[in-house]
Amino acid sequence: MDQRSGQKRAVDYLYPPIDPFDQRLLDMGDGHQIYVEQCGNPTGVPVLVLHGGPGGGCSPAMRRYFDPSVYRVVLFDQRGCGRSRPHAGVTNNTTWHLVRDIEFIRTTLRIDSFILFGGSWGATLALIYAISHPDRVQSLVLRGVFLMTTSELQWFYGGGAGAFFPDLWSRFVEVIPPAERDDLIAAYHRRLFSGNVLEETRFARTWANWENALAALDCEGMLGESPPEYARAFSRLENHYFFHSGFLDEDGWILKNRHRIEHLPATVVQGRYDMICPPISAWTLAKGWNRCALRMVPLAGHALSEPGISQALVNVMNAIRPR
Repeated sequence: MDQRSGQKRAVDYLYPPIDPFDQRLLDMGDGHQIYVEQCGNPTGVPVLVLHGGPGGGCSPAMRRYFDPSVYRVVLFDQRGCGRSRPHAGVTNNTTWHLVRDIEFIRTTLRIDSFILFGGSWGATLALIYAISHPDRVQSLVLRGVFLMTTSELQWFYGGGAGAFFPDLWSRFVEVIPPAERDDLIAAYHRRLFSGNVLEETRFARTWANWENALAALDCEGMLGESPPEYARAFSRLENHYFFHSGFLDEDGWILKNRHRIEHLPATVVQGRYDMICPPISAWTLAKGWNRCALRMVPLAGHALSEPGISQALVNVMNAIRPR
């Protein structure tokens, strides 16, 4: 039990640590090598884990949301981050490259279809892949929904979330000259891709710290300092995708194409007090989708590691597994 709150920790809801039975680098043929791992039951129900960011990378903790006797869990580091190479690289790195990467992973591992499990940007990518390849998806389990819309980016990088955390927002803004503050994504883009690694890393840490500080409900406004190498990859990739509006053809692309996946079952787990991806996106996605269940977690923010979020996701995966 957490001695401060008297409540269980997120780890109490998870399965014990499990090691991969397969780890490999897949050469995509365009300068990128993608790290892929499998764990759990080699003949189990395939589930593909999609990490957030873009640029967050997968971690051993992400293996622990699934009964290892039931699920064949596939995780991979998306282009440019984690153990994939080149690190922090944005050439040939778009949403549509990632969709093709998923298809390559699926066919390489000889998987017919899988459950998609993704949060934040991982939920975005899950939805985009499902819309593109609905016949290869069994169901979707999403957390902290992000639909890659202008309004969502404006909320987080235009002062909406900053109204709740003015002290932290000022740290994010004050490193940019006043004349450039009308478009902070573009202002950071110039610095994250300046060609000066020291400058890129300095601004990367500020970019990453802003998001880290708001991830959990009980963060108490504490700024977590990201390791330099991680921060540079995370921030460059995230900014690269946001600067290009997710490489989607139009604003609201996911909702406009939702009809292609409405026959699929989906569950959305959403923190009621998510400051990074406010609940309006999850609610809008689920509204009118008859096979989509929205589970709002009352006292939770954005992070996968929030106890209520972890409990809900494990419960969902235990409920949908074959009996």
